Amino acid sequence: NGGPQFPHTSAASIQLYVDGQDELDRIWSALLADGGSEVQCGWLTDRFGLSWQIIPRQFIDLMTSADESVRERVVAKMLTMTKLDIAPLEEAAASR
Repeated sequence: NGGPQFPHTSAASIQLYVDGQDELDRIWSALLADGGSEVQCGWLTDRFGLSWQIIPRQFIDLMTSADESVRERVVAKMLTMTKLDIAPLEEAAASR
């Protein structure tokens, strides 16, 4: 309610943890509806200009692996994505 002189920025974002690809896809689509825009790496901006990070719990599980090479492969794959896609992230983690 600060008016147009105080627009939203990505300096503050809402993190939303989701369970699985279906929930991620549903929420992603709903937040983009009516004027939202995709950013990258699981981020989007809704129609009001609020920044969101939509994070599947599976991503957190992969990123807490004790194996540094798993974490590196998952991050490398994530950096190629806009909306996070769990299956390719899991495939990257499992690859050698």
